[in-house]
Amino acid sequence: MKKIKDFIRTIPDFPKKGILFRDITPLLQDREGLQRAIALLQQECPEDIKAIVGIESRGFILGGALAVNLKVGFVPIRKRGKLPYTTERITYQLEYGTETIEIHTDSIQKGKKIILVDDLLATGGTAAASAKLIERLGGQIIKILFLIELTDLKGREKLKNYNLFSLIKY
Repeated sequence: MKKIKDFIRTIPDFPKKGILFRDITPLLQDREGLQRAIALLQQECPEDIKAIVGIESRGFILGGALAVNLKVGFVPIRKRGKLPYTTERITYQLEYGTETIEIHTDSIQKGKKIILVDDLLATGGTAAASAKLIERLGGQIIKILFLIELTDLKGREKLKNYNLFSLIKY
């Protein structure tokens, strides 16, 4: 079987010049590759977690699969205005502007043990904001999982108080 990293396609100058976009769709399309990636991420999950929280949008794919395998619930974190019920929100700084993300206020109970999942750790802003939302609702983040980490962008520094795991590093 191919290594997980072999399924990741690099697309230069997307979405803008100078960016090397790490495209995970070839991995998602390969039955064995996807199953292997999920299995490796699942090995990082303690048995006593109560929910997987996935960050929009590719965190939904990985997180949903993990939640099913682990027999726990799945909680989405979405961009502002996408969740239909009462939400908690946070606005955070991006390279060029700001972004707001939300979580349903009834999705995390106090003390609930959580795994946070996303496909990519770049600068760490979205994951750090997501962690703050979970903690505002009383959740306890046990671990944060990423399929890919772009180490040069030093996103890990924004998440230094958390237990992190990245399957692939560039």
